[in-house]
Amino acid sequence: MKVYINGKFYEKGSAKISVFDHGLLYGDGVFEGIRSYGRRVFKLKEHIDRLFESAQSIMLKIPLTREQLIRAVLQTVKANKLDNAYIRLIVTRGEGDLGLDVRKCYKGATIIIIADKIALYPEKLYREGLSIVTVPTVRNLPEALNPQIKSLNYLNNILAKIEAANCGSDEAIMLDSLGYVAECTGDNIFVVKNGHFYTPPQCMGTLRGITRDSVLEIARKSKIPTHEHVITRHEVYISDECFLTGTAAEIIPVVKVDGRVIGTGKPGKLTLVLMKKFRQLTLKEGIKY
Repeated sequence: MKVYINGKFYEKGSAKISVFDHGLLYGDGVFEGIRSYGRRVFKLKEHIDRLFESAQSIMLKIPLTREQLIRAVLQTVKANKLDNAYIRLIVTRGEGDLGLDVRKCYKGATIIIIADKIALYPEKLYREGLSIVTVPTVRNLPEALNPQIKSLNYLNNILAKIEAANCGSDEAIMLDSLGYVAECTGDNIFVVKNGHFYTPPQCMGTLRGITRDSVLEIARKSKIPTHEHVITRHEVYISDECFLTGTAAEIIPVVKVDGRVIGTGKPGKLTLVLMKKFRQLTLKEGIKY
C-alpha cells in the first residue's frame, strides 16, 4: 500500500504524522470516505465539495485547490493499482502544541489519502438484511458539533456503535435531541411505506450523504415519490421496507428494528430494485484513473 501524505507517497509502514498533529490530539480535522468502481472514482467532485464545506465550517484552510485534490486522489488509487477501492481523504489542522489554540498549528494542514479494499458488512447481510437497534446515545446537536461537518471527531458515532455491538447488533439508529430518527452510526436511513420513500431531512442532525443523494436521484428518475421529513421510531416499525445508505455500506436492507420485523422480514422489492440500479450507476458515473 502507498499512502499519500502532503504530496509524497509512503509505504504503509513508513506513513507517519507527528504526535503533535491536532487531528490526533483533538480530532481537529475533516475527512471523506470515497469509493471507486471499475477504475472510476464515484461522485468524486461531490465528495471534494463536501470536504471543503466541512473545512470552511471549522475554519480549516485546505492548502490545495479542489482540482489539485482530485488529482491527488486519482494518483493515489492509480499508484495502489486498485480497480475497486475505498479511499479515505483526511485533512487535519496540522502540527501544533498541546494547547487548543489553532493559531499555534505552525506547519499548516496535513493531507492524507489512503486507498484500500473494504467490505463493511458480510455479503450475506445484503441478501438477508440487517437487524438493528436504537441506542441511548443521541446524535450531536447542530448547535454544538453540526453533523453536517464530517469531522475527525467521531466519538459520538463510535459510542453508539459500541452500544449496538453490546446488544449484538451490527448497526444502530441514533435519535436527535427531540427523539426523532436522525441516522445510523455511519449510514443514512430510509423507510418505504405504500411505495413512497421517506428519509430524515438534513436539518435534523443528519449528514448530507452522497449515497443518500444518489438514492433520491434514482427514486425521482424512477417516478418513486420521495419525502424528506421527520421520522419517528413508530414510522420505522410499521414501514413496509427499510434500508441504509452510505459510501462504505452502499445500500443495505434492514429487516428487523428493535425486535420488530419490518415488512415480510426479508429485503423489500423496492430496496432490491434500488440496489440493482445503484450498482449500475456506480459503473457508469465517475472520474477515470
